[in-house]
Amino acid sequence: MEGVSVRKIKKICVFCGANSGKDVAFVNAAFHLGEVLGKRKIDLVYGGGKLGLMGCVSTAVAQHERQVLGIIPSAFTINNLVGETCGKEIKVATMHERLVMMMELSDAFIALPGGFGTLEELFQMISWAQLNIHNKPIGVLNINGFFNGLLSFVDHAVKQEFITPRARKILISATTADELVDKLQAFRFESDPALSKLKWSPSSSQKEKLDLTLRL
Repeated sequence: MEGVSVRKIKKICVFCGANSGKDVAFVNAAFHLGEVLGKRKIDLVYGGGKLGLMGCVSTAVAQHERQVLGIIPSAFTINNLVGETCGKEIKVATMHERLVMMMELSDAFIALPGGFGTLEELFQMISWAQLNIHNKPIGVLNINGFFNGLLSFVDHAVKQEFITPRARKILISATTADELVDKLQAFRFESDPALSKLKWSPSSSQKEKLDLTLRL
């Protein structure tokens, strides 16, 4: 990475499945990502609990004595639905509040294999970056080609002129954890000139929070 300015990343939020998936490579990659974060002295923000890949990555980070923060809707904690969070836990009222807090507390975002929830979190962060709500790097860890179809679809949307080439650069991909973290650190945000004019001002309520109600 010689000659490339490196962004300081202290906390990475990981989105991933509450299941382990069919391929054992997914579990191995989740543990390895946690090890890479730990060795690089990067703390973890995630969705809480210990199920599936979420449990794998959080356990590995904790084993390397880095901080783990689980942000979890209170509904998931009833009857110990998702298991005990590996580290500190913050309970929130809604899924939206959870995602906003993840955005505010993290320096970058990584998606591992997962289902609808993982994809929703990934694309929400991408759309917020496109809207200039944040300028933090976002990447997918493409284990055994899991995200090939998704990346091909995004490129197809670019060709059909629904996603601009500039916006396409928001989504980073790599096949190894080390390569992906390197790319996140080297990422330089390019805002759309038109969308950069949007003003996302704090609300006038007693607790100032970003107005993130706009969706694409």
